[in-house]
Amino acid sequence: MSGEERWCVVTGGRGFAARHLVLMLIKYGMFSVRVADLGPTIKLDADEENGVLGEALKSGRAQYVSADLRDKSQLLKAFHGAEVVFHMAAPDSSINNHNLHYSVNVQGTKNVIDACVELKIKRLIYTSSPSVVFDGVNGIFNGNESLPYPPKFIIGDGNNMYDFTYVENVAHAHICAERALASDGMAAEKAAGQAYFITNMEPIKFWEFMSLILEGLGYERPKTKIPAFVVMPIAHMVALIYKLLAPFGMKVPQLTPSRIRLLSRSRTFDCSKANDLLGYTPIVPLQEGLRRTIESYPHLRGDVRTKRNGPSKSELILGSGKVADTLLWRDKKQTLTVLFILAAVYCIFIATGYTVVTAVSNLLLMALVFLLIHGKLPQKILGYKIEKIPESGFHVSEAASHHFALSVASWWNSVVSDLKSLCNGNDFMLFLKVVLSLLFLSILGAVSLHNAFVIGLPFAFISFVVYEKKEEEIDNLVRKFLSFGCKLKSDVNGKISSSKKQQ
Repeated sequence: MSGEERWCVVTGGRGFAARHLVLMLIKYGMFSVRVADLGPTIKLDADEENGVLGEALKSGRAQYVSADLRDKSQLLKAFHGAEVVFHMAAPDSSINNHNLHYSVNVQGTKNVIDACVELKIKRLIYTSSPSVVFDGVNGIFNGNESLPYPPKFIIGDGNNMYDFTYVENVAHAHICAERALASDGMAAEKAAGQAYFITNMEPIKFWEFMSLILEGLGYERPKTKIPAFVVMPIAHMVALIYKLLAPFGMKVPQLTPSRIRLLSRSRTFDCSKANDLLGYTPIVPLQEGLRRTIESYPHLRGDVRTKRNGPSKSELILGSGKVADTLLWRDKKQTLTVLFILAAVYCIFIATGYTVVTAVSNLLLMALVFLLIHGKLPQKILGYKIEKIPESGFHVSEAASHHFALSVASWWNSVVSDLKSLCNGNDFMLFLKVVLSLLFLSILGAVSLHNAFVIGLPFAFISFVVYEKKEEEIDNLVRKFLSFGCKLKSDVNGKISSSKKQQ
């Protein structure tokens, strides 16, 4: 590189998208690249060691610096002498830790901005997620940068459109942004201080995209659709169980309301602003990106994965924590203890013939007595420390109550919409679903508390174990059953439409 050496910094430089940006910056030779990340040292895999990044580190065209966004002094050291900062660092979104996300995404970003101002760094390019404008209720169709940042929540169905972006296009967009900001005159002024959506500009149905991935890896594409409204109550139940048992070690479950909302609503965005002001156009088309992605994961091919690796579906459904260990009999001592407690509850409350109201009242009375005694106990008894339940344990946050109100409102609006459709008499399948749902509720309501306890508990402690041992066979049976249901639905719709034509 001729002339004075120019440096840029990529925060979170060992992240998935950031790695591609680092490689692109090195290949283009525009800057020497300083990779900033949380690890004390950089660990390269074999391909990186012998590739562009490894060579750049050896020659001095790239450096690695350990930096925590929460420590401004570390950022000042990492950013010193840089002309541009690409801020791409963020914690794993699947980690359910509010303090971590706030300290990194909010306070950490503030530290990045303050460090750039203090060091007089010319350009800062910040990477975020389109999820910040998704309210969880309404789909986004060709959304632009004027979309507001809303409060979160709700539900969806099946033909939702998505804008997927191949990772090299994300890296290319950052290069375009830097070039636009570095240009002279009005172009740089117009580009600065703006938000931009970056996509492949090729919206596709979400499940069509997933099917192409599955087919490319040698699996069958999904043939059946499970409506979100069927899965959502189960997800809410799992979320409630997790909220109660998280303090006891339950891991974050895979089936959560937020994931269902995210995957069941359309999210497409208008990239014309990035095209006009940054000169961005995708350099890798969607189909080529799919091909490269599939080729990058040969170990996931259907003909390779003959054995199950990792946790079973039963374990994932149960959250892979203490609940899974109990219901799957992994910890026999723990399972037997839980069974003993449940047997005691059965003998005291259920077998006595109490009604549901009386049983719940007695249970609440026992809980009240326990809390009273627990509150009166001293901090220590015979040298053993007594952990007190904090007042915050009984507090319902404003956000939680707001989310609950949104859920109730959404559910009510959905019911009203369905009632309107039923009154118009245009949707026979909806009528059939309502009839079957009401029949199921009537059967469920006829089951006594005693029978529910006697049947439900053994089922819970046996069914997950059986499913874990016979997962493939049961999944095949379910697929056949759903396929038969779809065929039956198609036949019924065909007969109804033909009868309407005859009329």
